[in-house]
Amino acid sequence: MKRTVFFTDSRAKKNVTVFDTTLRDGEQTPGISFTLEEKLGIAEQLSGIGVHAIEAGFPASSDAERQIVKAIKGLGLPTQVCGLARSLPADVDACIDCDVDMVHVFIPTSDVQREYTIKKTREQVLETTGEIIAYTRDHIGRCMFSAMDATRTDPDYLIEVYRIAVDAGATIINVPDTVGVITPTAMKRLIERIDREVNCPIDVHCHNDFGLAVANTIAAVESGASQVQVTVNGLGERAGNADLAQTVMALSSIYGIDTGIRTTSLVETSRLVSRYAGMSIPATQPIVGENAFAHESGIHSHGVITRSDTFEPGIMTPEMVGHRRRLKLGKHAGRHAVRQMLAEVHMDPADAQLDEIVLRVKAIAGKGKRVTDADLYEIAESVMQLAPDEKTLKLQDVAIMTGNHVIPTASVRATVDGVEHSFSSIGNGPVDAAVRAILGIIPAPVHLKEFNIEAISGGTDALGHVTIAVEDEQGRVFDASASSDDIILASVEAVINAINLVCRTRKNDREREE
Repeated sequence: MKRTVFFTDSRAKKNVTVFDTTLRDGEQTPGISFTLEEKLGIAEQLSGIGVHAIEAGFPASSDAERQIVKAIKGLGLPTQVCGLARSLPADVDACIDCDVDMVHVFIPTSDVQREYTIKKTREQVLETTGEIIAYTRDHIGRCMFSAMDATRTDPDYLIEVYRIAVDAGATIINVPDTVGVITPTAMKRLIERIDREVNCPIDVHCHNDFGLAVANTIAAVESGASQVQVTVNGLGERAGNADLAQTVMALSSIYGIDTGIRTTSLVETSRLVSRYAGMSIPATQPIVGENAFAHESGIHSHGVITRSDTFEPGIMTPEMVGHRRRLKLGKHAGRHAVRQMLAEVHMDPADAQLDEIVLRVKAIAGKGKRVTDADLYEIAESVMQLAPDEKTLKLQDVAIMTGNHVIPTASVRATVDGVEHSFSSIGNGPVDAAVRAILGIIPAPVHLKEFNIEAISGGTDALGHVTIAVEDEQGRVFDASASSDDIILASVEAVINAINLVCRTRKNDREREE
């Protein structure tokens, strides 16, 4: 499909570099603290997808942080490793001690921050700016300068600060929207002026307090910024920062700008950081969310089955970001989507049967219940009067040992295509141990993507409903559910139901190839 370019501003660059601050500003998200191993893994992932620079941390903040930044630099990654420093020689020395490629120096410039945080006059800030950048450049070749709270700084004074910084040797200047209050229109005007009056590459760092971080970042690029600061999943202080995936895909797909990012790994990167951060990705998160390329409405489903760009951007496909398109079941489901889903498992109902299947799906969804893939196949088997599909995995028994002084352990005995297998595993709890034991039995890799438990009755003997989703080696997602007054058994049954769906699909794939 022909790309639509929505601006022709000659200030916009054809190439924009990406500066990722997940390991610094992203880790400042309340409740997040990455381990050394996790930080190293994230750094390797970011470098692997082509991020130009990684802000590895704030070395002067602690000895532990300094060692982490050193370790990241020690990986020998092809990307630039940057350390953050206040406008203090000791902070710069801490970065230099880590052998970073670039030092990122900042100082507050807005009146409110200048007066109430560092208690300096405007003249003192100018003097400190020139001195700290000159000191930094005496020790290292690259220095980024940030006028903290730039978007709330008097514009004339801001230009003066940046000129001092560039004259002292800053190699790139950063324009931070520190509290996320600027708008895209105002950002364009600000960057245009800085680009016109300050002779230095411009980087922009936007916060998301009003949900405008990505929009403001894009507006800055339209007006001449050549580097964008982002975090994976938009992590960061308060409401976070500009999201890496959203920023990159908007620049590359809508504007045709080369960011150098390997976009097919964006979903993988998002899930890695989500797992390490312990923060789930909202289903509706653009680009990487589970629903980003999912369709339930009959009209939408029919459209994308016929031609995907009827109800998707077209200039961005799920494959471009490492995602997959999914048809979902619900009370808005239509005949085309249901027929398509059944065809994938070699089920071909007559028109009257298909109408009945759709009615039953909508009836279940209309009661507020999620309709899983397993539910659909059972409904179809019933309507079409088919013998239930032979299950690949059959549970024989499961035993759980747990307690306040015992590591939760599960032992499972099951048959796979009639052959008995046993497997034991420990876990963070009895449910985790049982699920791990079952996954240890199956013959091909399956990744557990989603696990939800809800009570559907009251009291200590409440009936629990478990819904899970698993992903096979081809990236296909299957969901199933089960209910029981024993939540461990419900979890086991749901996992087995999902695994049998995976096995059923694999079997159908082999039959098609033959």
